[in-house]
Amino acid sequence: MKLELRGITKVFGTFTANDSIDLVIEPGQVHALLGENGAGKSTLMNVIYGLYDPDGGEILLDDKPVKFAGPGEAMAAGIGMVHQHFMLVPVFTVAENVILGFEPTKGGIISLGEARRRVKEISDRFGFNIDPDTRVEDLPVGAQQRVEIIKALSHDAKIVILDEPTAVLTPQETDELLEIMRQLKNSGTSIVFITHKLREVKAIADKISVIRRGKIVGSADPTASEKELASAMVGRSVSLTVAKEDAQPGDVRLTVKDLSLITSQGVPLLRDVSFDVRSGEILAIAGVQGNGQTELTETLLGMHPKAHGSAQLNGEELLGKSIREVLDVGLGFVPEDRNKDGLIAGFTIEENMILDLHDKAPYARGMSLNAKVIEENAAKHIEEFDVRTQTSKNLASQLSGGNQQKVVLARELSRPLQLFIAAQPTRGLDVGSIEFVHKRVIAERDSGTAVIIVSTELDEVLGLADRIAVMYEGHIIGIVPKDTSRDVLGLMMAGVDYDAALTKAAQHETTLSAVSDETDISRGGAL
Repeated sequence: MKLELRGITKVFGTFTANDSIDLVIEPGQVHALLGENGAGKSTLMNVIYGLYDPDGGEILLDDKPVKFAGPGEAMAAGIGMVHQHFMLVPVFTVAENVILGFEPTKGGIISLGEARRRVKEISDRFGFNIDPDTRVEDLPVGAQQRVEIIKALSHDAKIVILDEPTAVLTPQETDELLEIMRQLKNSGTSIVFITHKLREVKAIADKISVIRRGKIVGSADPTASEKELASAMVGRSVSLTVAKEDAQPGDVRLTVKDLSLITSQGVPLLRDVSFDVRSGEILAIAGVQGNGQTELTETLLGMHPKAHGSAQLNGEELLGKSIREVLDVGLGFVPEDRNKDGLIAGFTIEENMILDLHDKAPYARGMSLNAKVIEENAAKHIEEFDVRTQTSKNLASQLSGGNQQKVVLARELSRPLQLFIAAQPTRGLDVGSIEFVHKRVIAERDSGTAVIIVSTELDEVLGLADRIAVMYEGHIIGIVPKDTSRDVLGLMMAGVDYDAALTKAAQHETTLSAVSDETDISRGGAL
């Protein structure tokens, strides 16, 4: 099935998210839509899927104009979408999730037999290994994504949209997904692959379209270098490697010992977590989202008073302190969810820049705020962190997600710190801004601050880390050197301990080498 977009425009108030976009997806093609966060990729896909009505332009399937009043009509026309955040009901089985909204009935009673049969048929065809009667909550993240793909294919989707599909996957699960995409392509399914990850685009795409600030600015060949693709995304030359000297660690700054956190229902979120961080080094915490990283950083900040164990900063116990007290002893914190924990949306940019300093000089005079100093402070950091805004008096809610993140980073890095913790520090930022943030993080390390970075992006972990701690199911499964391979880290993220991961990765490498040698021989290569 051929999908064509002609002049698609989508406007939200005064903001144009999609600006006269023309795009053609050919049958049996993997077409990557590459762009920065906030470039308009997901908005465009939501228009195709019937979630948004376009304000201009038209959609054509096999050269015939179509209009969708909602996702149901898009699915009926042969379009399926796997969202970045899975649309599954955890307590339902795989079969129940697949038929949700399209329940087959016999005599007025829902029949799961047909759903089970369809799930098994698709699972067997693509080697998904999914049991239709398994509850979704009992499946690992990679398997849950396969359920989403089964949902799309069960409605005979000829075009499948994958929106940032690798955001929560381990490297091994990402490789498995890319292989699934190849199988879908070979079966004649067209795939729209939305991402900002250059490595994956080069591995799978037949064609690449680049979207920047709501417009298609050109196309690129999958053989183009990552640097060329990044430049096309941003519109200027950028460095994709983190330039840094070797760390010069000093004394131990933070010591965490046997840190545990259990919910009121008895579910362990943190299990005897122990590690230390020295001044002048970066400890990067890797892991698939949802394995305790959020709870760890929040506990260090003082957000979980029922945690037990010990966390000492320069010998001073953090557990039992309020958030205000923890900040005052020199902890800078960039939360994972900036909207919930990092900003007050109804405050101005100026006000958000001093949230943790509003009662201190020079920003305060007794009971009054010093408006001139606050404005000057905001102007300085807006320029330094390239916050895109008309004025510092705009509300934080008026900023894009990436610019909101810059406000949080500017505030936290503008005061003397003993420990800097950043969870997903570059989420929502473009390639150029990521380059800038990485430089600031390295500069903070080099000034003698102890730094903890939590990231689901292995490239970021490997680029910034001096040591890497891998978390799995609330426990640190190992702390490894910064030059540990991606394969080993991926296995550890799936729960394999370091020694076993080294062995498995080596065996995998040996197998690949043997296959490569056999291929060369079969082609007439020399032994």
